[in-house]
Amino acid sequence: MTTVILLRHAHSVANEKGILAGRASGVSLSTKGIEQAALLSSRLGNARFKDIRISPLERCLATIEPWLQSQDAALRKKILIDSNISEVDYGDWTGKKLLALSLRKEWRVVQNTPSKMMFPNGEGLLQVQQRAETALHQSIKKAGSGVSLIVSHGDVIKSLIATALELDLDKFQKIVIDPASISVLDFNKGNFRLLHLNDLKTNFEYLSQNKRSDKTLVGGGSGSK
Repeated sequence: MTTVILLRHAHSVANEKGILAGRASGVSLSTKGIEQAALLSSRLGNARFKDIRISPLERCLATIEPWLQSQDAALRKKILIDSNISEVDYGDWTGKKLLALSLRKEWRVVQNTPSKMMFPNGEGLLQVQQRAETALHQSIKKAGSGVSLIVSHGDVIKSLIATALELDLDKFQKIVIDPASISVLDFNKGNFRLLHLNDLKTNFEYLSQNKRSDKTLVGGGSGSK
């Protein structure tokens, strides 16, 4: 059984300004985001990861950096900067105000039938899901029976959870992933379970310290956390 921690980057200056940052460079964490990143350091504690993948964008590394600094320096050798979990390429929408974008007719496509959305001079959300799923399964393979960590972006993580739950991509807007939130998947014998969703409080060190059953849970969890 492999456990996968999906971490969205902390609150950014683009989040603060209501801007769709996309893949724009130089997007740093806001004051709130810096505080969230510091809190994440204690929430991850001494968790042990067999695979760590981080989006190439600065705000993702900045989010996990406080935790990395609290760990052995050799841990950095495990990090893979993975373009398959990078933010959506929003093309011409990059850097635009979300309020203005919400007035465009294409916004209804993003909200109602995202599988059909191709951002002008960018990529489609279906492409995003496919590349993110590739990274997810590569991480699972590398982590084996351990725990992996994926630090990415809201829409990317939403697409991965939709994949894990076997939801059509057109349902993925029903999933909420806040900045600095953690969602957790278990993967065993080709099947996923969702352990945590959009969690902003739990200490996740337990995931790499407790031996948990890889059997199908009947009637919910065991309460062994």
